[in-house]
Amino acid sequence: MLNQTAKFRIGEIVRHRLFPFRGVIYDVDPEFANTEEWWEAIPENLRPRKDQPFYHLLAENDETHYVAYVSEQNLLHDTSGEPVEHPTVSDLFADFDGKSYARKPDLKLN
Repeated sequence: MLNQTAKFRIGEIVRHRLFPFRGVIYDVDPEFANTEEWWEAIPENLRPRKDQPFYHLLAENDETHYVAYVSEQNLLHDTSGEPVEHPTVSDLFADFDGKSYARKPDLKLN
C-alpha cells in the first residue's frame, strides 16, 4: 500500500474528473473501504486503484442531490466559487468562503 496523504480536505468543494457532478467532502478514507459489490459494479476500464484516498461527498448535479464515494484520482478542485446546494450541507458545515466550508464547531463525528 502507498503511504499517502489525502490531497483534499473535509469541507472542500470538488468536482468529478469524468462525470458532471460536484460536491463537498464530508469524510475521507485513507484507502478504499466500500464493498466488493460496489467496486465490481464500476466498469473495469473506469475502476480506480484501491490504494488511494476515497472521499465521501454531499454531491449534486443538474438534476438531483445525493451522496457519492469517489477516488482521489477522479477528483479536481472546483473553481466555480459557488456553494453546494445539497440539503445536508447545513447539518455538517457552517460558513462558506468561496472554496470550502468550515465544519460546524459543535459537530461530533462517529
